[in-house]
Amino acid sequence: MRNYSLLLFFLIGFVPLLSAQSKYPKHEFRAAWIASVVNIDWPSKKGLSTEDQKEEFIRMADFLQASGMNALVVQVRPVADAFYESSYEPWSAYLTGKQGQAPEPYYDPLQFMIEESRKRGLEFHAWFNPYRATMNADTTVLDSMHALKQHPEWFVKYGKRFYFDPGNPEVRSFVQNVIMEVVHNYDVDGIHFDDYFYPYPVKDEVFDDSLSYEKYGSEYEVVGDWRRANVDQLIKSVYDSIQAVKPYVKFGISPFGVWRNQSLDPEGSETKAGVNTYDDLYADVRKWLQEGWVDYVVPQLYWTIGFPPAAYDKLADWWSQNTYGRHLYIGQAMYRVKNGKDRNWHKLNQLHKQLQLNHEYPSIQGSIYFSAKSFKKVPEKVLKKIKKKHYRHNALTPPMPWKKQGDLEVPVLLEARKQEDKVRLRWEAVPGQTSSFVIYRFQGDQAGDLSDPQNILTVLSAEQLAKGEYMDQAVKKGKTYTYCITSIDRANNESKPVTLTLKGKQDAWQNELTRKD
Repeated sequence: MRNYSLLLFFLIGFVPLLSAQSKYPKHEFRAAWIASVVNIDWPSKKGLSTEDQKEEFIRMADFLQASGMNALVVQVRPVADAFYESSYEPWSAYLTGKQGQAPEPYYDPLQFMIEESRKRGLEFHAWFNPYRATMNADTTVLDSMHALKQHPEWFVKYGKRFYFDPGNPEVRSFVQNVIMEVVHNYDVDGIHFDDYFYPYPVKDEVFDDSLSYEKYGSEYEVVGDWRRANVDQLIKSVYDSIQAVKPYVKFGISPFGVWRNQSLDPEGSETKAGVNTYDDLYADVRKWLQEGWVDYVVPQLYWTIGFPPAAYDKLADWWSQNTYGRHLYIGQAMYRVKNGKDRNWHKLNQLHKQLQLNHEYPSIQGSIYFSAKSFKKVPEKVLKKIKKKHYRHNALTPPMPWKKQGDLEVPVLLEARKQEDKVRLRWEAVPGQTSSFVIYRFQGDQAGDLSDPQNILTVLSAEQLAKGEYMDQAVKKGKTYTYCITSIDRANNESKPVTLTLKGKQDAWQNELTRKD
């Protein structure tokens, strides 16, 4: 950056990022899962027209943004198929009604969703199911491009579905290529896996990967250790591949809520769950956090506070103690409100209490709700209470300092000019990592608390940044205002702020950089 330090010293005063605690967090991940499998959330049914698909998504994005969300986690690969044009897998039947058939009129749903998310200041995380290949045993509906048609030797039929065999190195390579195709071709903020690794146990059935074990698992005496090693390899290789190409892209996992019961492992949680990620799904999520192979984890804590086999409060406490410096968000079961056998879900304050509990743990930095359509199914008073008590103010998604790519450039402010009851701010574009600006506004001639989200006037996207200006339309004539502006990178790290004060009787503030002799 050009050296304007002396000039900025006189014109623009640096103010510290104050640490006072607000009632509401400035940084919090707030997202909804948008599930496409069996048309749970979007599209609402197979074969909708292109226009109807777009309108549905826009309505959903608008509603979620208005509900306080700042990110979307959208399932783009539900069953070895795609919601984008892939060179590896066919178009999804959940999109067009027939697997392998492109939208007509043609559009790229993934690119469309990313663009619409950007317009609303929402992060976009592409959600992949790595190993599930079908939702039933009927292979006649599969497109010839589907991996099960191309490589039947890669799959195991278990229950009524087909799954990729995680023990086959060719499978791991294929899944990684599928994911990296999206990382290379699309401007996503994150890559997201759900809880399906090795499949959930089916009574009286065996997941028959004996041939793979015989061929590739000779160094492992216990098949479970080999299976965990297979999943470990995929997680590490995906993380490393993302880091090598776009290190700012986040990689997150949403596991089943119980890693291990304490009865099986002293490091486990005080639970009596019948299934756990370590022994049944062969997903050692705690290890991935220890090794730094994921950027965030979202355990699905779909039980109530005090629920005897798996209490929400005990699991929130356990996960908060096992983050190893990575981000922890909680998977919230909004779909269970007023639903299910546990009568505590019928108490309308259960979700509110869970969010209150989350805020007691500094290491819990947000929530993802299952699922998007549940926002419109719960009683309106539940949503109103959550918005009022927890999401009254917008929040920035939490920064990931381990993904920071050097120091961020601060904005170069050029001008602030009054135009009746508005103030027009102009700046010089900041090169490099900057993906957005945060503009804070205070009434008076002093900057206030930058940690309080109430003081955030707006967050400008990269597209808005390129315009080089912003119009503040909520000022009063004759009042003095102080503005602070910071740069944000793709991993949500924030620069030091710059500040300017536009006094009540002053018509314009102008940086000398804009003046000509």
